[in-house]
Amino acid sequence: MKQEINNAPNKFADVPIRVKTWVYIIVAFAIGLSHPFAMTILVAWIAFQSCFEILRMFEVKTNKIALAVFVGFSQLLLFHFLTSDVYFLYSSGIAILIIAYFLINKVTLKQISGICFALMLCYYIFPHLALLRATTFGVKALIFLVVVTELNDVFQYLMGKFFGKNKITPIISPNKTWEGFVGGVFLTVILSIILGSFLLPSCFLTNSVIGLTLGVLGFFGDVFMSYLKRKTNVKDTGTLLPGHGGLLDRMDSLVFNTPVFFWIAPLLLTL
Repeated sequence: MKQEINNAPNKFADVPIRVKTWVYIIVAFAIGLSHPFAMTILVAWIAFQSCFEILRMFEVKTNKIALAVFVGFSQLLLFHFLTSDVYFLYSSGIAILIIAYFLINKVTLKQISGICFALMLCYYIFPHLALLRATTFGVKALIFLVVVTELNDVFQYLMGKFFGKNKITPIISPNKTWEGFVGGVFLTVILSIILGSFLLPSCFLTNSVIGLTLGVLGFFGDVFMSYLKRKTNVKDTGTLLPGHGGLLDRMDSLVFNTPVFFWIAPLLLTL
């Protein structure tokens, strides 16, 4: 019994460093919100860092840094000079050329899979953050998306720490529990209702549906990234964020939430 009491505080030993890192994340996000071009720069940097972390995970050693820089810089130029209508057309062309280059250089199936995933995230998924910033309710909607998604992570983490007993994905992510998942999603719905009443022109039911959707998809984004890390035999995607790991360890829940929220929010907000 005494041993259990002594070990109990260890469950929360990483909380202070996580909170400190969150301060830096919030500052970077606030700077991105300040202006559309600032958001474009932030998303381009996210593309660079995400690409680098994925290439390292999948052991792509050839031109790893050069490719990450090229992806981030090309995304910045495309977003700055092109409209969203043609952005995806040109980014698709660039992605095809990059894949063709590595196929000619005879990379392994594992490596080309990582390259394709990196390009999908950097050219198609995370750019929706900048696209959302440019919409009518851009700033408020972006704040809503990021706050709800990231606090969903926090809620599930804390609910799992306090009440977690039954594993939900014991092989892929042993620390995740049903109690953490259900409790976290429930709190996320409550948060969505409250925050949505201030930031979104939507009703109680719409905010509830959005909260439920972001809570569940955020969980699956986290699990999906955990699956990739297990398949590539890495604990974290990087070391950029103390207490969290790499950038993708912190943004994994946004992998599904960002494009889904961008496309379904206009439909739900009109109800």
